[in-house]
Amino acid sequence: MEELLLNHYNLNNVSLQKMEGYISTNYKVDAQQGTFVLKVYPAEAKEDVLAETEMIEHLTHLNASSLSKPIPNTKAELITLVNINGEAKLLRLLTFVEGDFLAEVNQTPDLLYSLGQFMAEIDKSLLHFRNKGIEARKLDWDLQHINQCRALRTDISDPAERKLVDYFFLQWDQQVYPQLAGLRKAIIHNDANDWNILVKENQVSGIIDFGDSVYTPLINELAIAITYSVFGKDDPIASALPIIEGYTSILKLFEEEIDLLYYLIAGRLIMSVCKSAHEKKLKPESEYITISEKPAWDLLRKWVTINPLHAKNEFRKAAGLSLQEIPEIDEVLERRYTSLSPILSVSYKKPIYMESAAFQFMFDRYGNSYLDAYNNIPHVGHQHPRVVESGQRQMAKLNTNTRYLYDPLQEYAEKLLSKFPSTLNKVYFVNSGSAASDLAVRLAQTYSQKQGMVVMEHGYHGNTRMGIDISPYKYQSKGGKGKAHHIIEAVIPDTYRGAYRNNNGEAGMAYANDLLEKIRSHEGGIADFIAEPIIGCGGQVPLAKGYLQAVYPAIRAQGGVCISDEVQTGFGRMGNHFWGYEMQGVVPDIVILGKPMGNGHPMGAVVTTEAIAEAFNNGMEFFSSFGGNPVSCAIGSAVLDVIEEEQLQQNASMVGDYFMDQLRQLQNEFTTIGDVRGSGLFIGVEFIKDDQLTPNTELAQRIKNELRNRHILVSTDGPYDSVIKSKPPLCFTKSNVDQVIEEMRQVLSTNSN
Repeated sequence: MEELLLNHYNLNNVSLQKMEGYISTNYKVDAQQGTFVLKVYPAEAKEDVLAETEMIEHLTHLNASSLSKPIPNTKAELITLVNINGEAKLLRLLTFVEGDFLAEVNQTPDLLYSLGQFMAEIDKSLLHFRNKGIEARKLDWDLQHINQCRALRTDISDPAERKLVDYFFLQWDQQVYPQLAGLRKAIIHNDANDWNILVKENQVSGIIDFGDSVYTPLINELAIAITYSVFGKDDPIASALPIIEGYTSILKLFEEEIDLLYYLIAGRLIMSVCKSAHEKKLKPESEYITISEKPAWDLLRKWVTINPLHAKNEFRKAAGLSLQEIPEIDEVLERRYTSLSPILSVSYKKPIYMESAAFQFMFDRYGNSYLDAYNNIPHVGHQHPRVVESGQRQMAKLNTNTRYLYDPLQEYAEKLLSKFPSTLNKVYFVNSGSAASDLAVRLAQTYSQKQGMVVMEHGYHGNTRMGIDISPYKYQSKGGKGKAHHIIEAVIPDTYRGAYRNNNGEAGMAYANDLLEKIRSHEGGIADFIAEPIIGCGGQVPLAKGYLQAVYPAIRAQGGVCISDEVQTGFGRMGNHFWGYEMQGVVPDIVILGKPMGNGHPMGAVVTTEAIAEAFNNGMEFFSSFGGNPVSCAIGSAVLDVIEEEQLQQNASMVGDYFMDQLRQLQNEFTTIGDVRGSGLFIGVEFIKDDQLTPNTELAQRIKNELRNRHILVSTDGPYDSVIKSKPPLCFTKSNVDQVIEEMRQVLSTNSN
């Protein structure tokens, strides 16, 4: 190589230091005449090298030391054709640009502002520059061709990481792709990463490596520069603003360009991590290939927590663009009540005007992000891409009713039933937990030929007429008509504030015996006993140990059936158990499913035995217009797949145990916390005033609303509304728990009484 440099460039006393690269092999050249960069290309890259050289030549009006410029050989040519070990190669010698890499310096706001200006100067110069060679390029690193690397996502081994990538691919499809064709395009550098930008005296002094230059939407240049510059920043949005300010001081941007920046930055990140995952398989020894992988993942995890509207508004302000006016909450409520009845309640003293969500985060119209420690319907996470895409694909193919034969119905039914004991082998699909409760009672009464029903104090089983009749939470509250004559109401087997508190099986048996006395004195037979394994509306109260083991046989002995309402407790939420009834060591005759099975899509089901199903098959057809439709089945199947692939039941166990432990430590600090209870990620925290366990409703409400003001969502429940309940999406993490605990500690420190 030294001889080639002497023969073709008259360089003497040469020493070479190899540097990594993709298409070219690169060397730092120290010679008597100075320091240079030598790039060695395959001969077939000639057209690309010529195009890139023409582009650099176009930029010669910029500061002479800011670009790595081609040096002519002894024949005044900018590229040199040579033979190396029998292979045709191209040489290109470039000036060496001095400076420190942006990745290695303190990135002050002034420096980032200069980065924006520097990139804008290049883009402004290239805005009307055209080159057929560059315009013909179809590079993987061109953001407009992001789908070329979508298949590489399978090389990401961690499902939790892969879902982040899938989520932002989904957002790209929804937010960016429809607008790509309308964006102004230009030839851009396309790789202003922190190892290509050079710095002197707190100002950007140069840029290297034009090998990825493409003809693409202009805004991609700024998106790429921001992506690498905000690596490792506590507030990446704030760090991006000086770059935008500097850029737009030179080259103005259009609204549609700025409004896509959040998603374009995410696009660059998912391209980076996908390609890193793939390249690691091909070249596991290369540090250069994976040098940006860790900070890219760190930023991607942070990026998903950021409200896209917050990013858009801040970026707009930095670019000097106006913001969209959002109506105040009072106006939104007033509009709501012009069409809807106020009987539809809203959460919190200050309601939240929601816009979007992602996994365990929710985003309002004002740019705020909320940690969702409350909503159990998005079981595997808000807008999980696997679930969303499953529904989209099936909706585009077929959606009909169960009077037709289609594979998704049978496939989902079999997959769902595989989660149950073999005795529970028949399923009916409906649209909600309420409809499932209604059907479960019909099944029980048809099978038993009886009408009496045993329900749990403070229990809730749905909004149908039948559901309200079996829900003390509803019929005993304001507007309710009280208990019907055929209803037996069991006292909650509560070992915290109930009559029996020794939770070693003794209390469970005592509560069961009390219930059996009521049953024996009831006129007429019992059709069914229905209860949740943890009584949600009763204040997240777990049934006392051994309770169902004593109750179930007694119900069956007099011809009734046992119903477990798993609408809130099922699908792995309990952590150690997939279904709540398993905590009690029993198998019910009927199981009610709802809420989480569709991750927000309206689904419900009843699972039962062969014998009960046969009794119900009495000539009257059962039909649900939408229950079991192909789209619902595809979504339900995806939920089951995600639970398994992401090990969400195990996560509920691990994170739930950690959550309970941290809450109990908090209980040691504050005597107003009377009890911490639950299982997995189904947790209740009861607040009291004194040793007599006087409910502290006021404090619970203050905590709920103050946490909301601190952008954490929980709610309250229980007979006195004095229990904070937390039933977050199962992707909740220990760091999420830490955030909840710390904010709750601060609230309690200032509000406890």
